[in-house]
Amino acid sequence: MVQEQLLSRDIFDKRTIKAMSEVPRHLFVDDAMRGRAYGDHPLPIGAGQTISQPYIVAYMTQALHLQGDEKVLEIGTGSGYQAAILSRMCDKVYTVERVDSLLAEARRIFDKLRYYNIRSKLDDGTLGWAEYSPYDAIIVTAGGPTIPQPLIDQLADPGRLIIPVGDQHVQVLQLLEKKEGKVEVTNLAGVRFVDLVGEYGWDK
Repeated sequence: MVQEQLLSRDIFDKRTIKAMSEVPRHLFVDDAMRGRAYGDHPLPIGAGQTISQPYIVAYMTQALHLQGDEKVLEIGTGSGYQAAILSRMCDKVYTVERVDSLLAEARRIFDKLRYYNIRSKLDDGTLGWAEYSPYDAIIVTAGGPTIPQPLIDQLADPGRLIIPVGDQHVQVLQLLEKKEGKVEVTNLAGVRFVDLVGEYGWDK
């Protein structure tokens, strides 16, 4: 996976590559899907959600420029794989999921792997997690119509936020950078994610 899907493309950050090499992706998919866990494609994980393809996970992670001492907020725990990758690269991960069954399974895997620097809760992710803000980086793993204002407000200065933005069929990955009180948004790549559902996202 790392050799063929990451190193052969534009994934160059050594810390991202190391985390992608260490986290056992097959544990985050159903048993029936384990033979396809390391393929270059997303996979269904139940409740109408997916685990993103490895390249997209690495691409979004790399864009955060994590150095190791950050506090990171993830919106959309899903399988837990993205949070697991982040946990190997920063100090603390806070992750929010709206589907109870997915969160319960992700927590089980975090405990199994002893990834104890991940804190999670069941809630509307578009509201963020104000209690532990500000966050050095925020990653959103579902596509919304706009960047939710609560997430911008909860981002530290300086800070980086990455999110798919667009309609419910296709989105563009947007990188929002906050620095010295100013916000700059850069379009990175075309993607397709499941819907970001919530007060500042799509209706259920």
